[in-house]
Amino acid sequence: MSKRVGVKGTGREQPADARLALFRMMLLIRRFEERCAQLYSEAKIRGFMHLYIGEEAVVTGVCAALEADDNVVATYREHGHAIAHGVEPRLVMAEMFGRVEGCSHGRGGSMHLFDTSHRFFGGNAIVAGGLPIAVGLALADHLRGDRRITVCFFGEGAVAEGEFHECMNLAALWRLPIVFCCENNLYAMGTALERSESDTDLSIKAASYNVAAWSVDGMDVVAVKSAMDRAVLSTRGGGGPVFLECRTYRYRAHSMYDPELYRDKDEVAKWRERDPIDLLTNTLRNEAVVDDDGLSVMEADIAAKIEASISFADAGTLEPIEHLTLHLYSEPLR
Repeated sequence: MSKRVGVKGTGREQPADARLALFRMMLLIRRFEERCAQLYSEAKIRGFMHLYIGEEAVVTGVCAALEADDNVVATYREHGHAIAHGVEPRLVMAEMFGRVEGCSHGRGGSMHLFDTSHRFFGGNAIVAGGLPIAVGLALADHLRGDRRITVCFFGEGAVAEGEFHECMNLAALWRLPIVFCCENNLYAMGTALERSESDTDLSIKAASYNVAAWSVDGMDVVAVKSAMDRAVLSTRGGGGPVFLECRTYRYRAHSMYDPELYRDKDEVAKWRERDPIDLLTNTLRNEAVVDDDGLSVMEADIAAKIEASISFADAGTLEPIEHLTLHLYSEPLR
């Protein structure tokens, strides 16, 4: 029997101080990535890099509803996910600089952030590759009787992969404590959603596996937080898996190498009119929660934190050549 629910999580029950904290996290993620884009052009950051700019409301709202001990599994567009779940920005920046002091010891870079101390399990470069990992984590916690839940982030492109269907089915069969968070930004790399899915209402696919499923405005951080609060309450309470579709949009190209020939500039401009940071800024201003002076202080504090992260990364250590095969091969059997 289908457990699909309509669009939910649009309540305004989040108090002013909680919304201010959401705003600060979104701003930190946005400014961190804007600075990363500059550093990439300066060749301080190399390799592949996928920016999250425009989608900050999703991870901010979702992670704000979690406990520090919960598991998070993300995609390769995961700088904000790591930071929102507690990984220090300086460790993320050091990783992107390829330094040993980075959260993955300089071996993962932008696409493979990993920090077990914060139960952040990637940074997974394969589309839908994080889904089986997340199900495994949730199954382990379920068998141990732990209260912990797992959240798995993935894009709408993953819904077309076999792993999605296998994981939905198993999670429902075993009533696992997992929230599947689909970040639907309308483009799987350069493929528009309507060109890859015969039915673009993605929650229907999850509901067909008897998974509670609903959608939320992913440009509204308060709506996302409210929807995730509801999902966490259900999942942690033994209600089984939840599928949460966050309808969002990325302003930047798929990656730093993407010529972005698949969408019109007017479309991007239209989505920018509903920028998640601007939307919450206007609300907080209107409610006199924050003013220009307060915003300036916050911007300065965030800028200083980011610059300190860059200094930490720049002064970091490159792994010696002698470690080239470290962690790659097991010790020979004797």
